[in-house]
Amino acid sequence: MGKGVLEVHLVDARGLSGSDFLGKIDPYVIVQYRSQERKSSVARDQGRNPCWNEVFKFQINSSAASAQHKLILRIMDHDHFSSDDFLGEATIDVTDIISLGAEHGSYHMNAAKHTVVLADSTYHGEIKVGITFTAAQVEEDDEEIGGWRHRSFNE
Repeated sequence: MGKGVLEVHLVDARGLSGSDFLGKIDPYVIVQYRSQERKSSVARDQGRNPCWNEVFKFQINSSAASAQHKLILRIMDHDHFSSDDFLGEATIDVTDIISLGAEHGSYHMNAAKHTVVLADSTYHGEIKVGITFTAAQVEEDDEEIGGWRHRSFNE
């Protein structure tokens, strides 16, 4: 399918649900691709409409053409005196982005809004994310055979 780098541009969120003991929520996002996780900064005192404008990179190494590639964005409320609260999540299927990027060298999806799903499966708010996949460069003159690298030279 594709090898390369998936860049996730976390822009902002609007209309998040939830309230804290003192009223304001301090949201952050855990961005997950398979077993890889990245955590955004905490948008302190930004409440239901936080802005991050952060970029996270994930290494993609998938040879299975039928594999599903999903990006999960879990929105959490940072709490000082108790465990952090789950505010919702968005799931983005990036299979086509990786496939098109592998085919063309890179592919960029402009920042788009994705619906935030709450724990009770209702929708509340949206999160804005842009995604780019850049395929790893493969040298055509090199061929690896049984752990040995063979380089052909053109005369």
